[in-house]
Amino acid sequence: MEYARKTYYFLLDAVQTLLVAAAVFLVIYMFLAQPFQVNGESMYPNFLDREYVLTNKIGLQLGSPKLGDVVVFKAPPEPEKDYIKRIIGVAGDTVMVKDGNVYLNGNLLDESSFLNPSVKTYGGAFLKDGDTITVPPGEYFVMGDNRMYSSDSREWGFVPRNNLIGYSSFVYWPITDAKLITNPFK
Repeated sequence: MEYARKTYYFLLDAVQTLLVAAAVFLVIYMFLAQPFQVNGESMYPNFLDREYVLTNKIGLQLGSPKLGDVVVFKAPPEPEKDYIKRIIGVAGDTVMVKDGNVYLNGNLLDESSFLNPSVKTYGGAFLKDGDTITVPPGEYFVMGDNRMYSSDSREWGFVPRNNLIGYSSFVYWPITDAKLITNPFK
């Protein structure tokens, strides 16, 4: 009888512990941070295919994304998919790509802190080479770091703020590539 009672209390404690852990995980996942797997080469060489990134969701509630932030969002062309890209323009900014370069508000954008200077950026279906667009309120212009192989705002337009999931803040897998993600313009 004593053995059965000890087993019962042990199982009860184990179930309670699992429920508390699941509740804590759910709160963190829903409101604070969410894992995201990079799929594809659009952010190479700064983010690699199959890397896991921790996405900070609470940061969006505390402030607005800035130039250079890496964000995860619901993709405008495929809302069932999440994309990871770098913010190149915020509301009111003008963006132009011309002769392989990006111009922000009429000035050449210095991307040398996160892109090799040999990387060239060309227009797409939405933003053609030589055209200038203005980012509307509540929207963002984003690009992948691997400009030749990225489906981004140059092709399909702006990302509405309500599509944003969070800031990419930490690469945690593979553990050998773990690193904090910082904004090169801050």
